[in-house]
Amino acid sequence: MELIEALRTTGAVRAFDGRPVPDEVVVRVLDTARFAPSGGNRQAWRVVFVRDADVRRRLRDLYLPGWYEYLAQVGAGLVPWSPTNDRGVESSARRGAVAIARQAAAGPGGFAEDLDRVPVLLALFADLANLATVDRDADHYPLAGGASVYPFAWSILLAARAEGLGGVLTTMVLREEAAARELFGAPDGVVLAGVVALGYPLERTTRLRRLAVGEFATVDRLDGPVLGSS
Repeated sequence: MELIEALRTTGAVRAFDGRPVPDEVVVRVLDTARFAPSGGNRQAWRVVFVRDADVRRRLRDLYLPGWYEYLAQVGAGLVPWSPTNDRGVESSARRGAVAIARQAAAGPGGFAEDLDRVPVLLALFADLANLATVDRDADHYPLAGGASVYPFAWSILLAARAEGLGGVLTTMVLREEAAARELFGAPDGVVLAGVVALGYPLERTTRLRRLAVGEFATVDRLDGPVLGSS
């Protein structure tokens, strides 16, 4: 697939047709993704290919509470867990997760409830000792460390697309990160960065909706002229 087409059409896929993905395809995906950029080329990522049915169910059970809290916050008009949220308002909204969970238990379920049935689950970890987190001591929410891990996750999704797969990176399990680390035997200093779900897509997304360049790019300052306006 031509690169620009892949970049413009690789969206989040959460519905799969159920076909198994051969191990050799997963290996090829990771073999391509390993060339992703990382700080100092230290490649601080580790991947666990989740096969065991019991481990998959336990991972799903760790995922669901955070998912229902997410839905409860969205329903209250919040950006879930935004660093700028009013914590009291957020806490009140999250209490709605109980009712959402009850409703979900009575329904057919979706990606979250069927997470254990996703054809490929890859738990993505980061080795903190190999991350140059330059904003570690900042007085705001740190972001820099992820720059050495999440490009690898994106490369997994692009490489998967070339194999006819679709997928999504989800960080929801980080709400239960300590339990997830124990589930996968992660040593001290190795933290969960997310879970990548892959499979053959039920439907292919070919047109994605995104902001136009002029809606997010300016010249010289955040309040500068819109890029491309002159």
